[in-house]
Amino acid sequence: MSHPILGGWKLESWTISLNKTVTHPFGEKPVGRILYTADGQMSATIARADRPTLSHPVPAKAPGDEKLAAFDSYFSYGGSFRIDGEEVVHRVELSLNPNFVGSEQRRRMSFDGDTLTLSADEETPKGKKHHSIRWRRAQN
Repeated sequence: MSHPILGGWKLESWTISLNKTVTHPFGEKPVGRILYTADGQMSATIARADRPTLSHPVPAKAPGDEKLAAFDSYFSYGGSFRIDGEEVVHRVELSLNPNFVGSEQRRRMSFDGDTLTLSADEETPKGKKHHSIRWRRAQN
């Protein structure tokens, strides 16, 4: 496979717009990586940049509120992908969020030089949420 999406990308921003309000679900300076391989595999990881460390070196022994905060400040999934016109379709095989496993996540993709923007819309009771995640091609 040959496609401009192939390779590694570093997260620049993630915004969610709903009714003219813009939020940053992992803060204004999140960190993350997304990787696409030529054989159709993908992996995505996003985190808040300011995540506190756990008070115990063994995560299972950390207090519940610390584990919950760690879960809420980190997002990761992986699997395979395919290109469908102007969209990339992630077939989720594993995820921090077990509800994602087995789903297909469709993202519109747009390229501007070394920048990739993945976006999707989500219907909610309060209106349409627009997710926009901007990545910059990773350099060695």
